[in-house]
Parts: sequence; C-alpha cells; structure tokens
Amino acid sequence: MVGVLVVTEPAAIRRVLVVRLSAIGDIVLTTPVLTELHRALPKARIDFCTKAPFAPLVASNPAVASVVTPESITPGASYDLVLDLQNSRRSRALVRKLDARMVRRYHKRNWKKVLLVRFKINVSDGYHSVVERYGEALGGLAPKVTAPCSLSPSPEDRAFAAEALGADGPVLAVCFGANHFTKRYPPERFARIIEIVAAQTPAPVLLLGGKEDEPEAGRLIAALPEAARSRVLSLAGKASLMQSAALLSRVDAVLCNDTGLMHIASAFGKKLFVIFGSSVKAFGFMPWGAEYELFETKGLDCRPCSHIGRSACPKGHFRCMTEIAPERIASRIIETLNKRSS
Repeated sequence: MVGVLVVTEPAAIRRVLVVRLSAIGDIVLTTPVLTELHRALPKARIDFCTKAPFAPLVASNPAVASVVTPESITPGASYDLVLDLQNSRRSRALVRKLDARMVRRYHKRNWKKVLLVRFKINVSDGYHSVVERYGEALGGLAPKVTAPCSLSPSPEDRAFAAEALGADGPVLAVCFGANHFTKRYPPERFARIIEIVAAQTPAPVLLLGGKEDEPEAGRLIAALPEAARSRVLSLAGKASLMQSAALLSRVDAVLCNDTGLMHIASAFGKKLFVIFGSSVKAFGFMPWGAEYELFETKGLDCRPCSHIGRSACPKGHFRCMTEIAPERIASRIIETLNKRSS
C-alpha cells in the first residue's frame, strides 16, 4: 500500500528498500537521504536497488546493507518500507512485485518542468533541491535532510588515485562530458580554459569521463598548444566509476558540465565551477553541500529547451554555451588554485 509514515512506530520498520535505478548524479543525490534514514532507523536493514553499472556508488555506503538490481531482487521480498525515489513505470512495476507494507514515492512535479521548458514559466517559490524532494518521501522520519552526499571509494581505488596524481600542489579536474550535446561545453573552449590556467598556475589538469567521452577528450587535447598539453593527464575512459571518485577526492577544484561527475565531486566538498547550457538551476540539480560557481547565459528566450538535454541545439545557434567566455571561467579557477597553493 502507499501510505503515510507514522512517526510513533519507527521501531516497527525493520526492513527498508530504497529504489533509484539510474543515473550517476541522481543516485549520488540519494545518499543524504540514506544517511538520514539510517539515523532515524539505526536498527533497520536498508537495501538499495539500482542498475548494475551504478551499484558501486552505494555498495560501500555505511547505511546500506546490500545492493540489489532489478534482475536480482527476489519477487515477493518482504519490506516494511519501500522508498521509490525513481517513480517511473519500471520502478513502480518492480515495487508491485514485492511484499511491501508501506510505499513512499518521490514526486517529480513534471508539470512544473513542462511549464518551464515549453512556456518559460517558473512557478517554483525559490530553489528546491531534488535532495529535499527525495527527503519528502521520508515523511515524519526525517523532517529535513541536512546530511551531505557521501561516497566511499575502496582502499584500492584510493591507491590508484594516489599513484596517478601524486601529492604535490593543487590539481584541477575537468569533467568535460555529458550525456546530451546541449549539456556539453565545446571541447575547444575547455581547451582555451586549460591553456589560460596552465599559463598562470603550476596546477596539472586531470581529464575525467567515461568510455563514451574518449573521442571528446582527444579533440580537447588536440586543441591545446604543446605547452599546455604536457600538463594534462587524461584518464577519461581509463578509470572506473569509483576510481574516478577517488581521483576527485584528491583534487582541489573541478570544472564540469551538468554531469554525474559533478555530483560525485560534491560528495567530497570540492570547489566546483559548473557550466550550464540547456540546464537551469530551477530543475533542482545543483551540487548539494558543496561550494560552486555557476556559469550560464541568462536572458535567452529559448532556454531551457529540455529538462534532460538534447542531441542538438533546436535553434541552431547554441548561444547558451558559446556565449560563455572561457576567459571568465579561467580567471575564477586561477584565483581559487592560487589561493590553494599559497
């Protein structure tokens, strides 16, 4: 049944399942809720259901007893409470196959996104993070989510990062990828930022991304002058998800698009320089609990053109990205890196 949590009987909740099937950033943003849930129900067993590629994100979380996938979860498994933080057709079908005494769901409020994307009408009363909206599913168990995002790379992952980066001086990580074109700052503009930073700081630059980002990494590196190219270490497509997390835990600043690695970096409290193209803050996916500076092109009547991103600019001009000056971003990064090295 879908019910309201009764605060007077938390002791009766002994088995909990949290469902968030994808993707990287969305799953990282559930970790504050896991922390609050564990605080509220310290004796309860908390399982987490997600797709197999994302399981490492929560496998070592101290609040989580075990991670299951949609394929491995036992039909009819008994839970006192299921938190469906996906609230999709697939997650609802999965939950229906369980013996769940109580189900609470994340409310996406998609109608607000439709108004914002199609008609550019923002009816939100200020900024509300998706973390807070996930937290609403906890009801009276945790009236307010205050915990940060959390990730726990293994000792092996941390050793990999230590060997890759060493221990000398500040490091800038650049997470240049994103699933959709309209969320990706052009590689030649990333290259211009790196060129300026390399000329004015001693900081090495680490490129991070998945296998799918390797071609983009090649284009970015090819656009660099030789002097700056020698300062760049690309591990895009070469580091696993949790190795990437361990690497981000060791850097001093992160330049990124609206991508899952942005949220991974936020779990380690890193200073973030965030570039938004088709994304907007009102969607609720800003870094949680980390300092950030947002770079975006305001005043465009075509923005946002999608709440998830597009494969091409529907207007053909891509002004949301091309009007963000690399020099402005570089100056802010240089200031931060110089403070860290002094």
